[in-house]
Amino acid sequence: MQRNRMELRFVSLSQNESFARAAAAAFAAQLNPTIEELADIRTAVSEAVTNAIVHGYDSRTEGIVTLICEISGDSFTAKISDMGCGIADIVQARQPLYTSKPEQERSGMGFAVMEAFMEEVEVQSAPGRGTTVTLRKRITR
Repeated sequence: MQRNRMELRFVSLSQNESFARAAAAAFAAQLNPTIEELADIRTAVSEAVTNAIVHGYDSRTEGIVTLICEISGDSFTAKISDMGCGIADIVQARQPLYTSKPEQERSGMGFAVMEAFMEEVEVQSAPGRGTTVTLRKRITR
């Protein structure tokens, strides 16, 4: 079974979201995914990284976001972690249209988007200790 892993750490600047998205897609490419599967991974990783920057660190630039990608057989996993403010109510945060930043005109669809494009989305969080979002997708080729 093919196994591989990579890890990136970057500061919580919004411009690093596109870097993380591209890195995750480039790593997943070794599984020979379809264009649609690659787009799904890019979109879900982008949403998770954006959440870490905007919500976890409240757009402060001194935070560190960690992206760990793993391949095991035909499965791709991405873990996006921050050491930010954490989520007090994960069930509420995962509700479509819920946003903790309505003044910023956020759509509140981040978790819904992740769930639409990935087979599994797991959220672990504790107030004051940060959040880890785990995204999993099986590549069908």
